[in-house]
Amino acid sequence: MSTLFKTIAVVGSGALGLYYGGRLARAGNAVRFLARSDLAVLRARGIVVRAPDGHFTLPEVTVAATPQEVGPVDLVVIALKATANDQLTRLLPPLLHAGTVVFNLQNGLGVDEAAAAVVGPERTVGGLCFVGVNRIEPGVVECKLAGQIVAGEFTGASQERTRVLADLFGRAGVKVSVNECLAGARWHKLVWNVPFNGLAVARGGISTADILVSAELTAEVWALMREVQAIAAAHGVAIADEFVVEQVERTRPMGDYKPSTLLDFLAGKPLELEPIWGEALRRAQAKGVPAPQLQSLYAALARIGR
Repeated sequence: MSTLFKTIAVVGSGALGLYYGGRLARAGNAVRFLARSDLAVLRARGIVVRAPDGHFTLPEVTVAATPQEVGPVDLVVIALKATANDQLTRLLPPLLHAGTVVFNLQNGLGVDEAAAAVVGPERTVGGLCFVGVNRIEPGVVECKLAGQIVAGEFTGASQERTRVLADLFGRAGVKVSVNECLAGARWHKLVWNVPFNGLAVARGGISTADILVSAELTAEVWALMREVQAIAAAHGVAIADEFVVEQVERTRPMGDYKPSTLLDFLAGKPLELEPIWGEALRRAQAKGVPAPQLQSLYAALARIGR
């Protein structure tokens, strides 16, 4: 157990919360899950994790319905969708003490600013999850691509706590690399999220395999990725061509994978429209970067998911 992060609260018990929280708990850490819809199931049956390196079950986990039940902890892991960020002012303050660190695993642009506005910039660490994991039923998650988390300090350069955080997850079987530029890492993540999450929904509810088997949709993937690359460059973030290619190639072995936005859509949940597509488009417009494919995709998703 980490001497810095002796107690951990996982806020949001969907795919990411159950997967990463489950791995941390299995490694012997004192993890408390803040849950809503799955509360009764988690209390009765615990968590099941199906992962490439093996499956495991945690029949007993500590679960709470309110942050007051959890109380102050050393580390807060935000695993909520960004669509729930209007709840942060209610959920986060009861979990904080003077030294609490907040690790934000949300997608998109502007999400770390939202967390920092509630808990303070000095507490905030961003995390980008390059992972293929789905919640397939209450309390059960399946990981098809373990990938990694890229962590970065909101206020700038990495600190000792950033490396301790990486080691904490590493001991739980999760690779974490530390990035010195959180904003740059956010742009890199959008290279995959913008096309695959977006097209999966906009084209009627299809998997990544369906996208890549179509020459037309594959061309659209490449066009969207190149637009994200250009917008990032205009904001001082260089994304290598090799990275763009890798995002397509690593998706092919994932098979019939349904991205998280598609699962939200199929479940009737709100789409993370603004942090993933809307904010990227607004930043393109602010810099005068043409992004016709992104604009078209954003408009299509807005019609579907508002």
